[in-house]
Amino acid sequence: MSQFKINVNGSEHSVDVAPDMPLLWVLRDVLDLTGSKFGCGIGACGACTVLLDGSEQQSCQIPVSAVGHRKVTTIEGLSKDGNHPLQRAWIEHDVPQCGYCQAGQIMAGAALLKKNPHPTDADIDDVFASHICRCGTYQRIREAIKAAAGVAK
Repeated sequence: MSQFKINVNGSEHSVDVAPDMPLLWVLRDVLDLTGSKFGCGIGACGACTVLLDGSEQQSCQIPVSAVGHRKVTTIEGLSKDGNHPLQRAWIEHDVPQCGYCQAGQIMAGAALLKKNPHPTDADIDDVFASHICRCGTYQRIREAIKAAAGVAK
């Protein structure tokens, strides 16, 4: 076990865990932030997506020892009251079905909009090619992202 200091959702946390423990398990099991979901464990589904210094990262693929001084943002830290434009757009466009992948989808959308505030359908499809939604709400996801970006038709 080793002691790590990580910044999650704007707060510093000290965690005493194995250096190779995936960030996902630190978030869920140690810090009780359960919005990021375990899906595949190999970084292929996107259910565990968080932001590291604003960039998309599959938290199942990064050991806590590799986080360093980067700021981690989970779905719980995207907004204090669930009022982030993407969260509102998700509701307005009835995106969630089962909801399991939605936190990861929203976090990937937030990273995309930070890099590209006016994404095209191709830009959105490119990012979400690595995110699996078993319910198949990809069209609604695209509409919600474009709405949050202010480019909805």
